[in-house]
Amino acid sequence: MLKGDTVSKPRAATPYMNIEFAQPDMTEADAAAAADAVRSRWIVGGPRLRELEQAFANLTQTKYALGATSWTTAGFMVLRAWELGPGDEVIVPSLSFIATSNVVRHCGATPVFCEVDPDTWNIDANDIEHRITTRTKAIITVDQLGNPCDMDPILDIARRDGLKVLHDAACSTGSLYKGKASGTGADAIVYSLHARKIVTCGEGGMICTNDEKLAAIVKLLRHQGMSISDDQRHGDSPSKFETYPIVGYNYRMTDIQAAVALSQMKRLDQTLAGRRNVAGRYLSALQRIRQLRTQTVLPCAVTNWQSYQVQLKSGAPMSRSELMDELWNRGIPTRRGVMLAHLEPPYRPMNVKLPVSEYVESTTLQLPMHTGLPEDHQAHIIESLLELFSNFVFSDG
Repeated sequence: MLKGDTVSKPRAATPYMNIEFAQPDMTEADAAAAADAVRSRWIVGGPRLRELEQAFANLTQTKYALGATSWTTAGFMVLRAWELGPGDEVIVPSLSFIATSNVVRHCGATPVFCEVDPDTWNIDANDIEHRITTRTKAIITVDQLGNPCDMDPILDIARRDGLKVLHDAACSTGSLYKGKASGTGADAIVYSLHARKIVTCGEGGMICTNDEKLAAIVKLLRHQGMSISDDQRHGDSPSKFETYPIVGYNYRMTDIQAAVALSQMKRLDQTLAGRRNVAGRYLSALQRIRQLRTQTVLPCAVTNWQSYQVQLKSGAPMSRSELMDELWNRGIPTRRGVMLAHLEPPYRPMNVKLPVSEYVESTTLQLPMHTGLPEDHQAHIIESLLELFSNFVFSDG
């Protein structure tokens, strides 16, 4: 019934048809915060955005935090501020959401795809060494699924070779590396506030940095190059006119979005505790299955469990897709593991071969994970996996 059976079956009618794969952790407090922003009539570039930026600056212990419309626009502005363009190379892991690679292309530079560690699924510092050329200008590190990347060896490489480091913390709000915000030490840390992230306002991004010049350029870039912010213009004399020293974009986060994200930041510890409870139940039960493994977290790191991804080991009784179908038939939604950018059409002509990354991608899937996942729903997921792998389960003794 399992191995080799690729016939698609209708989803079974079970009491668990309403299991959600993921859902944003939204509360009435978030709705009230958005409503208050609307009622204030200051809905862009105002006090709520300033508060949110300060909250992220405090979280990362950086001097500057700058809101944007998304991780993609935020990451792009960082690379643009660093004046990357045609002929320049940026080392990135292919095993990441495609936005990590796309921002490099957006500024005209070339992504150089790098391998990941087979256990943490984060960028492999040893492979970075082999990818550096005279054209390399930057490295993008990623906290895959919220799991902190081992930054110290990468920062050593970057300092030695004069490279910038953009840390993709899209998934890792609240994750820690050596007791500090993951990505500490990078030239810029960029967060996502997308709907599947730990702190969300639907969509948004945040750049955290200690680089005064970078912060000044991003402020210009996100607001059409305007020399005076909305906040400054509100308080200054009307005869003080703005200038536009550079060509910029419209990448401003609204105060409505900022109000929602700020409300969520206030309960970040509670949200993290809820996700760790869900992850803990998975870890306790699924470690009994010999043919499944989960992502390795470094001893010096604390992950926020933004997602819960498992990997099928060699010799598993079914393929990744077959397992996903079997779980679907039991009313359990899943998603494939983290994608590979280098196998997608825009990057396929580069003919990159990354055997470790390709193996990880082909053998991983994600289970339902969110703070609102009821214990009985999770129990059904766990029981289904134990049943499907009944011949590969360690005894309780």
